Amino acid sequence: MSLLSITSILITVSALFAYVNYRTFKLPNTIGIMVVSLIFSLSLVLLGNLGFSDAEELASGIIRQIDFDETLLNGMLGFLLFAGAMHINLSELLKYKWTIGLLASAGVITSMFLVAGGAYHVFQWFGFSVPFIFCLLFGSLISPTDPIAVMGILKTAGASKSLEIKIAGESLFNDGVAIVIFLAIFGMAINGDAFNLQHIGLLFVQEAFGGALFGIACGWLALQMLKRVDNYQVEVLLTLALVAGGSTAAAGLHLSAPIAVVMAGLMIGNHGRRDAMSNTTVQHLDTFWELIDEILNAVLFLIIGLEVMVLSHELDVWVAGMVMAVVVLLSRFISVGAPVFVMRKLGRDFNAHAVKILTWGGLRGGISVALALSIPASPERDLIVSVTYVIVLISILLQGLTIGKLVKATAEKPAAD
Repeated sequence: MSLLSITSILITVSALFAYVNYRTFKLPNTIGIMVVSLIFSLSLVLLGNLGFSDAEELASGIIRQIDFDETLLNGMLGFLLFAGAMHINLSELLKYKWTIGLLASAGVITSMFLVAGGAYHVFQWFGFSVPFIFCLLFGSLISPTDPIAVMGILKTAGASKSLEIKIAGESLFNDGVAIVIFLAIFGMAINGDAFNLQHIGLLFVQEAFGGALFGIACGWLALQMLKRVDNYQVEVLLTLALVAGGSTAAAGLHLSAPIAVVMAGLMIGNHGRRDAMSNTTVQHLDTFWELIDEILNAVLFLIIGLEVMVLSHELDVWVAGMVMAVVVLLSRFISVGAPVFVMRKLGRDFNAHAVKILTWGGLRGGISVALALSIPASPERDLIVSVTYVIVLISILLQGLTIGKLVKATAEKPAAD
């Protein structure tokens, strides 16, 4: 089946499932699409078990043709991150730069080791023999919060502006950090590379800091071009080229494309709005990227819901995933609580309920699934993919649907953020 045919099917099904959600469940659009697609997938699996396997085989065949990690990490991710970064206030982000930096670096690394230790014992408990290096690999891919899921939920959660900036800022940057860590551990687990702290440090500097500088340079160049044009069609096209060309060039130079796109998005969303665009252009640009964001999110959450058809259906695997969802949440609580404790000791003010909200608002999403699917075929890979999927489902459905209620409940006793 051609790429055009698969894309057409995904967009059509996304639209139909969005309609079903709107008419029945009335959940937030992305979560609703995932719920409908999950119900659809489980129905096909059930029909397959009852002997009606044609529909399940057809749907599974289409899903297997989608290279999810390639589609998300090297395709959709850049556009989604740019759309989110454009709406982040740069001055507010800089105000909390140390908090965000600590959460996106030390917080992710702490969580990775805590999750790895928990996974090693939980997997053994369920009878799965998984080397510790693969547990570390699992910890590195499940520890970052997903900016796509987080940004979508924050739109309706009603958190205070400062807390929203901290959560959104952390989620925009920690995936870039986590991908660098994942690549380093991937080399040790899959390729047998020796542990080399200097190599990991150089890789981090090249990918993360190099990506940031490259993104700033691309954003500056696009900004100069935008200043010399007063035509919203051309200006929208320039931003589209900035994301597509910039992320492709960053990947080709072995720089972090996610971080590069985020930096470019911050520049266009802040300096571009103020210095280079008319009100008409800003309006059209916001509308365009909002539509891109909604469409790609709809397709992404549809694929997440449909992926259940090609995963292991063993009960032990799913129960292990549920146990690990608790471990991941506890690890998030510790890895967030420690930096917040340190920052408070240094005189930074936080909401009294900041740790609770940061913990519960740390959703996992498509990036974790994509990284898990990028692991080469092996027994460890099959287990990690299935457990990752269970954690993502629980995170989006449980945390995503209740974070707004938690924010409102804790807002009854306001405190300075």
